[in-house]
Amino acid sequence: MIFDAVILAGGGAHRLGGVDKPALSVGARALLDRVLDACPDARTTVVVGDRRPTARPVRWTRETPPGGGPLAALDAGLHETTAPLILVLSADLPFLDRPTVRTLLDAAAAVGDGAALRDPEGRDQPLVAVYRTEALRREIALLATEHGSLRGLPLRALTAGLDLTPVSVTESAPLASFDCDTWEDLAAARARIREHGNVLDEWMTAVKNELGIDVAVDTKTLLDLARDAAHGVARPAAPLTTFLVGYAAAQAAASGADPAQAVAEASRKAADLALRWAAEAEADTDAQEGGSG
Repeated sequence: MIFDAVILAGGGAHRLGGVDKPALSVGARALLDRVLDACPDARTTVVVGDRRPTARPVRWTRETPPGGGPLAALDAGLHETTAPLILVLSADLPFLDRPTVRTLLDAAAAVGDGAALRDPEGRDQPLVAVYRTEALRREIALLATEHGSLRGLPLRALTAGLDLTPVSVTESAPLASFDCDTWEDLAAARARIREHGNVLDEWMTAVKNELGIDVAVDTKTLLDLARDAAHGVARPAAPLTTFLVGYAAAQAAASGADPAQAVAEASRKAADLALRWAAEAEADTDAQEGGSG
């Protein structure tokens, strides 16, 4: 599905004391980078705000004059797009994920003028939404004509004239609409990613982004391998073995193999080796004990 993305990153962050909110980190990753990671398939990604380092290339723009509000910023970003669907996001969504974006795109393509994510409190979020470009351009033009300018107009002035399909957050991503407006929100987001059920996935995603790789990782398989190496050989064998598995998988991928399959195959071979190693040691121990008896 062809779509462009417009990310609004130029707000004043008044409730955060005017700091550069998109640059604040959650899980050692900037909020803006976390949002960018949710829409890697966008044909063009436009960020409306001041230029800053990002994890992947984007197109930058700014409303004129700066500080004109979200609707003026959205209009500036819209001028840089050409796709039939526009994904519109704020830059402070630490838990937005790719499946949620895909669900919004599917809903927007089906009927009406687009689709907006509905948060757990039942509120539709215009900055977590996909719009049909034609409808978005039409409504913005009407508002500009009616008010003489888009400066200072709220987003509800836009959405009131659009037929948006609500998409409720799912059990798998209940915090997809969570945004960081206050320091308390930021602290809650940072605490959330360190919870037992989330920390490994968050860490793996952070490492992959830091290393510039995008490969599916079967965390359970690798953890099982590390356990077998640690118990069957020696504790330091766990990190060393997983490193060698990654190296072997990279070599296989460089020769044309599917990266995920290469990791799985290398993990299987190393795990089998660890089990054989452990079985041999156990057999030797049993033989020694039998001989001494």
